[in-house]
Amino acid sequence: MKGLFLLAVSILFLSCSSSNKVAAQTPSPTAPVVTNEMDFWLTKGNQSVMLHKQSSVLAFGSASNTFTTIEVDESKTFQSIDGFGYTLTGGSAQVINQLNSTKRQELLQELFGSGQNSISISYLRISIGASDLDSTPFTYNDLPSGQTDLNLEKFSLAPNKNDVIPMLKEILAINPNIKILATPWSPPVWMKDNTSFIGGSLQPQYYGVYAQYFVKYIQQMKAEGITIDAITPQNEPLHPGNNPSLLMLAAQQADFIKNHLGPAFQNANMKTKIITYDHNCNKPEYPIAILNDTAAYPYIDGSAFHLYEGDISALSTVHNAFPNKNVYFTEQYTSNTGNFDGDLKWHIRNIIIGSMRNWSKTALEWNLANNTSFGPNTPGGCTTCKGALTIESSNNFTRNVAYYIIAHASKFVPAGSVRIASSLSGNLQNVAFKTPEGKKVLIVENDGNTAESFNIKYNGKWVKTSLEAGSVGTYIW
Repeated sequence: MKGLFLLAVSILFLSCSSSNKVAAQTPSPTAPVVTNEMDFWLTKGNQSVMLHKQSSVLAFGSASNTFTTIEVDESKTFQSIDGFGYTLTGGSAQVINQLNSTKRQELLQELFGSGQNSISISYLRISIGASDLDSTPFTYNDLPSGQTDLNLEKFSLAPNKNDVIPMLKEILAINPNIKILATPWSPPVWMKDNTSFIGGSLQPQYYGVYAQYFVKYIQQMKAEGITIDAITPQNEPLHPGNNPSLLMLAAQQADFIKNHLGPAFQNANMKTKIITYDHNCNKPEYPIAILNDTAAYPYIDGSAFHLYEGDISALSTVHNAFPNKNVYFTEQYTSNTGNFDGDLKWHIRNIIIGSMRNWSKTALEWNLANNTSFGPNTPGGCTTCKGALTIESSNNFTRNVAYYIIAHASKFVPAGSVRIASSLSGNLQNVAFKTPEGKKVLIVENDGNTAESFNIKYNGKWVKTSLEAGSVGTYIW
């Protein structure tokens, strides 16, 4: 009996061992591997996430849902893009130069480089002479009271040779293809009817001399290795109260362009573009009046806009009237009295998405950098303008809301990209592009008060994602 019992136990043991062995060799079911097909960079209005690449896996599929859909269609194309960036004011260059050399180089690489940690700014606006964010007003031909210089023999770029010009050379060494737009705040005061930096108008007898002033500026900047891609004849020509400033009505600007500036550029064989207006969206009739002048029209590349007044749709108003002429968005400031979440929403909706959906080739915020006192500025110049950067010491700076506004486009949409169609629905403001490399980029801002899930549809399939209220996402695939 004992033998039979032991035999039975042995058989049972062998049977169990064999069963376990078989079970161990049977693979357990696993979920299919999903490959990420779309990168997603996020900034939240509450600043808990700041231009950070998300780790979530986004893959195209066809499982239906009831969420809002943004459909991207690359078969429908619009304008090509010249770039995104800021105005490098004299004050901006001055305060950035206060950083130690290592920190300054790191910052310039971050701003203008193409590395993983760079935001790849592709377009800069600079002032011809001083803007109101220089420490003092000046031009390149300032003379003692009562003197004139009709041949511009005393013209000199010297006021920019300590800060702006050296910095532009550093930037061009990092990005040789960056485009530069130059704009005067005032002519030399001896050319003006009030002999003051503030207000007044350009005297007609000096129109020809002032045209040569532009020619000389472009030529001498070229000699420094700096190509000026475009100019506007006057910053905010309907705002003569700034320091510096000039009143230049539409009829005066048309006269200046057709009879003086355009022919001067032509005679000097200059390729620099002439862009008219450079002021608020509330007066589209200003650039339209100039473009309606058949003698001025051939010299003009397009029109530039700001948005302190009016609606961003003014760019389309001018585009639709003159579809063969370009439009540009060239300035919008953020204030030291604003807040991050409100500014992020408004600027992304209007300046980035709005200008692009209304045919603009550029989207520029105002000043690149200032100090902790929001300076430097001229007496009477802007004291509330908040730069994209605040330079705090020789070794420290802060990135402000304007940094993130531009970065959400500049980092992912290089010059030469083309805007493509994307559908609008509800609170999900958006704009789409195709890059020269063939990537698709979609910038989305949730302009509502609640989080929203939505689909990004492309080529018959879609990705499901979501954005909190006031958040901005850039999607790349």
